[in-house]
Formats: sequence, structure tokens, C-alpha cells
Amino acid sequence: MSATSLPAMPMPPIPDLPSSTFRLTKEHFLVAVPVAVVAAVGGFLVSQYLNRRSCKKGQVNTCINKDSPKVVHSFDMEDIATKAVYCRCWKSKKFPYCDGSHTKHNEETGDNVGPLIIKKKDA
Repeated sequence: MSATSLPAMPMPPIPDLPSSTFRLTKEHFLVAVPVAVVAAVGGFLVSQYLNRRSCKKGQVNTCINKDSPKVVHSFDMEDIATKAVYCRCWKSKKFPYCDGSHTKHNEETGDNVGPLIIKKKDA
């Protein structure tokens, strides 16, 4: 049998859609477009806020020797007993020595700073 010898099949009638079927209208677009814009802007602002919280810019040293143009400390290796622990978070009350203030700083900011530990090698 060839395709041309088949009888033509009548198309079934397309039923009318019930009124409960969702149809896009101009009113839908008038609501959907502003909602989409507000959602996009809101998402952008939230992402910027979260990004700023994790990458805070600004001064690290907030209170130590602020009248000095640069805070510098120098130590002779001979003056170190077996080890010395120095602050790197600028929050220590015993600066330049570490007092563990970095733990609170890390919890508040999500940072991961720790002390600088210098040890003498065993001879």
C-alpha cells in the first residue's frame, strides 16, 4: 500500500477549553513583569549584602598606636625563650602578643586569622 492510496481521515473536532484553563492575558503580564523585576532587584541586593558581609573592607587596625603613621615591632631572636606567639588580627589586648582575641573575631566575621608562632629549633 502506498501513502497516496489511504483514504483521508477526517480531523476530530477541537473541543472548547473550559473557562478554568489558564490563559495568558495582558493583565497577567502587567502583574508578572513588575513582580519579576522586583524579585531580580531583590535577589541582586541580597547577594550584594551577603558578599559585603563576607568581605569586609576597611581598616584592620582599629585601636593600636593610631597616632603613628605605621605600626612596626621588632624583636631579637635571642630574646625569645622557646616560642613566642604574636597577634595577627589586631584585636589583642596584649598587642603585639596574642591573647586569643582572634577566636571571637573569627566567629563574628567568618574570618580564619590566627596567631604567628615563632619557635626556636632544638639544637
